Amino acid sequence: MTDATGIKLGAHEEPLSLDQVEARENARRARNKFYDRISAVAYPILTLIGVIVLWEAGVRFFDVPVFLAPPPSQVVGAIVQNADLIIKNTGVTTVEILLGYFASIVIGVPLALGIFMWPAFSRTVLPLLISSQAIPKVAIAPLLLVWFGFGLFPKVLIAFLIAFFPVVISTAVGLSSIEPEKIHLARSMGLSASATFFKIRLPNALPSIFAGLKISITLAVVGAVVGEFVGGEAGLGYMLIVANGAMDTPLLFAGLIALTIQGVAFYALVEWAEYLAIPRRNSAAAAAITVAG
Repeated sequence: MTDATGIKLGAHEEPLSLDQVEARENARRARNKFYDRISAVAYPILTLIGVIVLWEAGVRFFDVPVFLAPPPSQVVGAIVQNADLIIKNTGVTTVEILLGYFASIVIGVPLALGIFMWPAFSRTVLPLLISSQAIPKVAIAPLLLVWFGFGLFPKVLIAFLIAFFPVVISTAVGLSSIEPEKIHLARSMGLSASATFFKIRLPNALPSIFAGLKISITLAVVGAVVGEFVGGEAGLGYMLIVANGAMDTPLLFAGLIALTIQGVAFYALVEWAEYLAIPRRNSAAAAAITVAG
């Protein structure tokens, strides 16, 4: 037997009121949301622990030389022993990443606006931007060092050159991918062109813009390391080159772990900014996940 809301009832159960049904549904959604959050953290951590255990057991069981694949315990020891060195070089790389990333936003967003607003500018600049991506940045890095020396600027410039293209493309695509009916409705309601842009077009483009920003921050990490590989005097990339030359594989893995943590942390910060900028979209996504669960 079921009540009017479709909930199954026992033989002696009274039908639930709408308020009771809503309370049960809210409690179920809260439980599902809690389990989703726990699983989102627990699953990757458990997987990582499993990989580390298999790695430790495998290299010890097969007696793999340390210079080929050190056990995780030895990598942790290298991190502890070289903590000051890793922190110092992480700070250098962080500055290069952030400067290159912010430069990609400051230059990439206005470029995207120009591509979106002026067709002549788009026809002139966009083909050049696309063709520039065919040039390997590693190939032009030595040239940048010849022009600008071995200081901070060439590393920031390489990070910028690798990171800015996703910002430009995602912003331009996001601004143009809106239903014309929304624009017509806004104009019919008397909104000016600037009000339509900031109240209708820009909020609609934010998901696409943040998608580009998340790609860009990971590429900025790559760009900074590439610059340090070619002509660095400090930074995690430079530390990796030195460790590789000394065949210090534990320190090499320690640097890779530091770079990974750095990249994940920056990506998480951009995701957090997206959550703050688009709360309604994130609420809708969470509700969809809860209903599906």
